[in-house]
Amino acid sequence: MNEAWPLVALGIILVRPGVLIIATPVFGGSFIPPPVRIALTLALGVVLLPLVRTPAPSSVAGLALIVGGEAAVGLALAMSIRALIAGAELAGHVAGFQIGIGYAAIVDPQSGARNNVLSALYGSLATVVFLGINAHHALLRALTRSYDILPPGEWQANTGIADAATRLLGVVFLLGVQLAMPVIIVLLMVEVALGLVSRVAPALNLMVIGFPLRLGVGLLVLAAGIQVVPGAIARYVPAALEAAGRLAWAHR
Repeated sequence: MNEAWPLVALGIILVRPGVLIIATPVFGGSFIPPPVRIALTLALGVVLLPLVRTPAPSSVAGLALIVGGEAAVGLALAMSIRALIAGAELAGHVAGFQIGIGYAAIVDPQSGARNNVLSALYGSLATVVFLGINAHHALLRALTRSYDILPPGEWQANTGIADAATRLLGVVFLLGVQLAMPVIIVLLMVEVALGLVSRVAPALNLMVIGFPLRLGVGLLVLAAGIQVVPGAIARYVPAALEAAGRLAWAHR
């Protein structure tokens, strides 16, 4: 297959990093100005242009197929960061619900959605940890390597996509449950203790004292365990990148 003209090749190459930047909260969040996102995409495309052999599409349908495949691979790679942040936000949702501050919702600047304060906090921690351990460098290296394993024009769907997507979703739930587990366990013990107290002293109004007790204990557990959250997120970065890589390579 002949190589595409330089402008056509550049347009095709821009799709994969462009989707990666748009779909990742770190690079393409709503707080990032559009000119910055466009400039970063163009910079990546210009750097990759002499390194990637781009086939010349034979028709408009062929061009659409190549562009669709490039977008699918870029989106698969972007899911690594999405999985980390989603897992951290899931932990914040669960912990906030257990403590009783689920109604204290704010607008998350990363996603534009309404999350409770703990979900926004955990999501921000995941973003800072991702940048702090230079995981974005590993993501860019994975983007470059993806052109060697899956060049433009060789994308095709197969049955391995479902299994790879399941593995990536597993990272979300494992990270979320592990981060929220201390709050869940301690507040379960509080609920058991309140139940025993209600049997021993039925005259006590547990509806009045129960909520502030859960809130106070939950905040103490969060204050004691928040220091381990960055380390837990950092341990899941390789797993998230590997799962996202499997999802991208599943299109071979």
